[in-house]
Amino acid sequence: MKRSDLIPVMLLLPVLGFVAVQAMHTRAITATTQAASLAPASRVHKKHSASHTMESAASIGESSDDNSTLDYDVDMKTRDVIDIRRRIQLGENGTYIGEILGERDSALARWPERLTTPVRVWVGSGPEIAGWDPSYPERVRDAFDQWANLGIPVKFTFVRDSTDADVHVSWIDHFDSPISGKTIWARDGKWWIVTANITLALHHNAGELLDSKAVRAIALHEVGHLLGLDHTADTANIMTARVRVRDLSEADRATMKLLYSLPPGSVK
Repeated sequence: MKRSDLIPVMLLLPVLGFVAVQAMHTRAITATTQAASLAPASRVHKKHSASHTMESAASIGESSDDNSTLDYDVDMKTRDVIDIRRRIQLGENGTYIGEILGERDSALARWPERLTTPVRVWVGSGPEIAGWDPSYPERVRDAFDQWANLGIPVKFTFVRDSTDADVHVSWIDHFDSPISGKTIWARDGKWWIVTANITLALHHNAGELLDSKAVRAIALHEVGHLLGLDHTADTANIMTARVRVRDLSEADRATMKLLYSLPPGSVK
């Protein structure tokens, strides 16, 4: 059984004016060829705390039926790393691809081509949660559409049955810590993303209700992570660690397009 790389992304809640979301990652990395877990890491800085475990990776990292990752394998022996680096250098102006490589130890992760078999997304509802707005699911679907409309080779289709989905979006009242969203995606050994979960909170842990505009902004950020983006230092972008904007920037768009023009995996 293949094991996958499980990456959670957690966002802090709105402050100042519209919305400010602080993100921190907890990365759980499992070996793809052996059962033993990697040694715990102590790398901690202002955006990340990293620990290496095997737990839960297998249950979320499997791909099945017509979306088997076997269809997407890249022959690493023929993978031209020098050409990939050249393409990054040619296209990196106006993007933050370099920051992503820095966060991922010079590796890129993304979904395989999913135009003919779109990624199946289930968006749940939370009417039992105080403050629930029926417009919230539509805001989330719009966030997926905003990224897909960039022309990347990934489309999304929304399904009613959660058991049919590759991606699940669910809701909670609040997180115990001051975060408002969490994204977990799993990859195979070739760095193809194969499945993902997003959890969104309706309230800050101090009790403040998020309005629909804040939910959409947070969803845009989370779907960016789901598609393979990491953080950028520039606060003008939706993928900054503290989200202060409502829409995708030109750098967000350019970075996503560049990411999906490149094969996944290490560029070392």
